[in-house]
Amino acid sequence: MGGAAPTPELLLAEFAGTPKALPEAVRAAGRRSLLNMVGTAIGGAGEAAIDRLAELSSGFGGAATTGLIGRRERADMLWAACINAAAANIFDFDDTHVPTVIHPAAPVGPAVLALAELRAAEGRPVSGSALLEAFVVGMEATCRLGNAAGSGHYARGWHITSTCGIVGAALATGRLLGLAPPALADALGNALAQAAGSVETLGTMSKSLSVGQAARGGLMAALLAERGFAGPERPLTGRHGFFSLYSDAAEPSRLTDGLGSGWEVLNNTFKPYPCGVVLNPVIEACLALHAEGGFDPAAIVDVELTGHPLLRQRTDRPGVTSGRLAQVSAQHAVAVSLLRGIADLDAFSDRSVADPDLRAFGARLRFHDDPSCSLESARVRLTLADGREIVRSVEAARGGLERPMTDADLAAKLRAQVEWRGIDLAVDELVEAIWGIEDADDGAHFLALARPR
Repeated sequence: MGGAAPTPELLLAEFAGTPKALPEAVRAAGRRSLLNMVGTAIGGAGEAAIDRLAELSSGFGGAATTGLIGRRERADMLWAACINAAAANIFDFDDTHVPTVIHPAAPVGPAVLALAELRAAEGRPVSGSALLEAFVVGMEATCRLGNAAGSGHYARGWHITSTCGIVGAALATGRLLGLAPPALADALGNALAQAAGSVETLGTMSKSLSVGQAARGGLMAALLAERGFAGPERPLTGRHGFFSLYSDAAEPSRLTDGLGSGWEVLNNTFKPYPCGVVLNPVIEACLALHAEGGFDPAAIVDVELTGHPLLRQRTDRPGVTSGRLAQVSAQHAVAVSLLRGIADLDAFSDRSVADPDLRAFGARLRFHDDPSCSLESARVRLTLADGREIVRSVEAARGGLERPMTDADLAAKLRAQVEWRGIDLAVDELVEAIWGIEDADDGAHFLALARPR
């Protein structure tokens, strides 16, 4: 008789710990995600929340061995992972996996980079190809866990990027540490012990804390597993494991079906606008209406948004008082894109939110839920004082799977964030170094180019 079938946890650990050649399309997806993550970390690195995390790390962290993306300070490895992850996600400008709406690069990438940078300083550099493979494996695990947890996970209020991202960060860094599958399974248990994050925190500094802690906790989980810190046998599928605790109707088979042959990272997308992904088609429709003109904004008496129910659930936030809250407010997104014709980082700043005309316009907005709509589609209907109606529909928003951003778009997005920050970086060299990371003997070497000169 054969032995017992391997658990999903062990199958996932074997996938993470057994190096295999990745298809070129998967490696390309990894390079694109890495470039986008570094860009959003640079863009977010100057925010007040990141300042406060950096201040705390200087007083309570270890030796400052690892750099902060977009900043001059250094921190210990765990704090650097935390701060860089928080910065990468703070504007909601990072990648988005369809359909889970996970931002997989933010919790995984900074953990991998922090470990690789410390290894390089110790004279044990991680090759660029090994770093990219670990990054991709961690993102894949994150997205598959989100699929398996099902829509009920997010509906309960769990911040899925954080709760699933810590598992991906643990497996990615565990792979770089060379952990065997049993130790990687222990890392899963150590990640479960720390997994947290609430949708209630969206639009506040606390949201960035949970994403940062996912990177930090995942790296810690792997480091502890390396030292024999053991976890439960079934941290995901056990009676009180991840699926039981965090989901209403989990589908554990989605975690491992096709593992290593079908790739969820190919369903990762990149945002053209710094806000919640469900707002992308709304903004695109409003920008088009602004460009076409033919109406007086003062004459608009009603704005109807038709979209997936998640649009209303996540973005019905009138009267927001900060740029961070504006990122998840349909009222602000419609007002600024329709009336001003902009949807860049400045459009979702505190200064923009304080505009009384934009705040007043949000009161004219109402939602119409349509479960048949995809997350990438929306319809905006304007009703004017004279009774006329103007309608604009977007079936597939720019940046989604059907209209993906190109490599050139992603490079331009990174440059725009550097310009918005007003810092001196060798941008062209940075972009080229990330595109060519697989040829590097030290995969973390490019990070020196991501810090002000």
